[in-house]
Amino acid sequence: MTSFIPENPVPIEARPTVFCLHALGSSAREFDGIAARLADDVDVVGLDLPGFGDLSAADGVTVDEMVAYVVRRIRSHGATRWMILGHSMGGKIASIVASRVLSGDAPLFGLAGVVLLAGSPPVPEPMDEERREQMLAWTDEGGLDDDAAREFVDANTGSPLPDDELRAALTDLRRTSREAWRAWLQRGSREDWSEQVGTLDVPVLIVSGGADGDLGPENQQRLNGAVYTRPRFLTLDGAGHLLPLERTDEVAEAIRAFWFGEAGRSPVIPTDWSRLVASPRVQPRTRGILARRALADNPRYKPRVLSARHIITLRAVAARVVPQQGVPIDLATRIDGELADGKGDGWRSKELPSDIEAYLIALDALDGLENLADAEQDDVLASLAADDGPGLGSMTQAAANAWFEDVRAALVRTWLAHPATMARIGFDGFANGSSGRDLFGYQLLAAGEREAWEPTLKESK
Repeated sequence: MTSFIPENPVPIEARPTVFCLHALGSSAREFDGIAARLADDVDVVGLDLPGFGDLSAADGVTVDEMVAYVVRRIRSHGATRWMILGHSMGGKIASIVASRVLSGDAPLFGLAGVVLLAGSPPVPEPMDEERREQMLAWTDEGGLDDDAAREFVDANTGSPLPDDELRAALTDLRRTSREAWRAWLQRGSREDWSEQVGTLDVPVLIVSGGADGDLGPENQQRLNGAVYTRPRFLTLDGAGHLLPLERTDEVAEAIRAFWFGEAGRSPVIPTDWSRLVASPRVQPRTRGILARRALADNPRYKPRVLSARHIITLRAVAARVVPQQGVPIDLATRIDGELADGKGDGWRSKELPSDIEAYLIALDALDGLENLADAEQDDVLASLAADDGPGLGSMTQAAANAWFEDVRAALVRTWLAHPATMARIGFDGFANGSSGRDLFGYQLLAAGEREAWEPTLKESK
């Protein structure tokens, strides 16, 4: 199995929580083994979905009701740096929850990544109709009996489960609510949520069993891979569908590596600031923007306008203009994305060509900047701001001066836009209220005054 941990990882602060949503006929206890193996690094919180495990069907067994239930549970838990994991049926729920967090519609903040284990996709789940009818027939006259439960386990494992795991899996199947079982097979698995979910630009680990049928590697890449813009795929050869029980060690290690190698590699946002973003004092649209900005940068980012060499050079410029502590924000790739999307401050100097052309000329001329000593880099950049400098490539000195002014503004603006930076400097102006009767505002406007609900500004180290 490939490890995702970089050779020289930046230390990652703040222990994460991973909320785990189980498969059809299972319960939160299917994650007990994973929780034990991740105990040193991650808090694992397994959730029973309505109608499964110890939970009655009273909270509702439709997809929408299960999503609402999960959102309530995560909110009541209070985690502010977390991932969501979905196994099989739970995968569909996890993707919908993630979409609502990133849009700002859910009153949550702090999502860092998604893990799908043989996950059901937002589109209708591929399932042989004859097998669906057989599974429904098992509950024609009540819940699953011993024979049906054993047949289900045998059909969904690549090799026999250990005795303890087998007994637990059979117990979960037999205590599954008939209403919840049939609701998923008849409706939930067939629903198409692709329009509501859209495309999610969030770190995701998609794990499949090589011996899984309907939700194996091919369908994971085709269906869930189409939802996420930055997927990591992992296939466990010979494994079936019940991955947390069949391959506990490998799944746990994959989650750990995914956290330290990608999902957890973002600046830590203080708890009180995260809870403010999740509160009614922040508009949903604003909350969604901040949620997306807070995600870790993509370590496999593919330049869209600039070249790989340009990104290296722009990172060197950024390191001198905006020095950062701890896990850095990758300002260079974020600016490349802005250039590709045509975003910016809306104006440019008459001395300059288009934004993209100016960046290409300037970064070509600065190629190799990262190889100089810090003081030499500072001298090169200082010459761009001087009135009597040598210019930059084909740019006159006036143009070089204007470009460097623009790039400094872009770098600082991008750094300031990150929620971790806002917390560091004590800016909570984004909390200007919801809408309608829930409109909030500020009462204390004098210098040095902070309202009781405002987070405490902590001194930076």
